Amino acid sequence: MSSVHVNFSKSLAEMLPHSIYTIVHSDATDEITLVVPSTSVYEVLLFLRDHQSCQFRVLSDLTAVDFPERDTRFEVVYNLLSIHYNTRIRVKTLVNEITPIDSIIAIHSSANWYEREVWDLYGIFFTNHPDLRRILTDYGFEGHPLRKDFPLSGFTEVRYDAISKRVITEPAEFSQEFRNFNFASPWNTGFKQQISSLKEETEQDSK
Repeated sequence: MSSVHVNFSKSLAEMLPHSIYTIVHSDATDEITLVVPSTSVYEVLLFLRDHQSCQFRVLSDLTAVDFPERDTRFEVVYNLLSIHYNTRIRVKTLVNEITPIDSIIAIHSSANWYEREVWDLYGIFFTNHPDLRRILTDYGFEGHPLRKDFPLSGFTEVRYDAISKRVITEPAEFSQEFRNFNFASPWNTGFKQQISSLKEETEQDSK
């Protein structure tokens, strides 16, 4: 980590002592990650945009990650770019299914669709968003498909019905029972047995 980033991190910790949980440095990317309380997201991002030593005025991405084994299962991640200083910074906050986050559209207008996407796919609610509705899934979709506990098969399927001449939604049906592919799976075991038998045949032929 460069000395410039080290000094910058120290100054951030001094200027925002109650708004930053921790500061993480990445030696691989030479970038800084701020972990902040969910209630301080708006304050921190506004500071990073407007302070003369920061000027992170571009929100390049806003996404989330699901860790269902945690109490605060979601990490909401804001990736910011300062064109003036040619550097990036990442801001993270932790929330659960029922904890809302303040919308940052007033700070970065590009967050509009990003926040809608996170709401649609993860179910994280953004307060004061002017139009928080689904953006990728269909009308009437139930659930949030990027949550780790959402089934891979989903609950419904959409198809065109030639008789009624319209698109219909119906419960998902599969021709075979869903199988868990793990080391104890009979399919996986059978494949290993085939490989072993092929090796034995090859060794016998070579003799």
